[in-house]
Amino acid sequence: MQKIEHIGIAVTDIDASNKIFEKVFGKENYKSEKVESEGVVTSFFQIGENKIELVAATNPDSPISKFLSRNREGMHHIAFAVDNIEVEMERLKNEGITLLNDVPKKGADNKLICFLHPNSTNGVLIELCQEIK
Repeated sequence: MQKIEHIGIAVTDIDASNKIFEKVFGKENYKSEKVESEGVVTSFFQIGENKIELVAATNPDSPISKFLSRNREGMHHIAFAVDNIEVEMERLKNEGITLLNDVPKKGADNKLICFLHPNSTNGVLIELCQEIK
């Protein structure tokens, strides 16, 4: 793993949350994007070398919708950049870590992604991200 790629925050209303975080960060988001495969809309803020991703559900069956039905808005996941997501997924499986998907999926911000099951990582949802070249 190279670095923290971004921190994901689950929100119920992306527009209202954008206004809040624009005030907090003193700048506008640099990108919004719908990710149909995950049933979410995202909004990214660049803070120095770090990114914050706001994530809101676009349908009631999305993982974010389910998360928000059990939890308050707030920290959802931490994402790490990797050079080769397939190699990293295989390494983690060999270490006994449970993956939430068997193959990488297309995610937001031009990334291939894979999530690690929180039961394998002390309750923390971890996302692996590889830039699509």
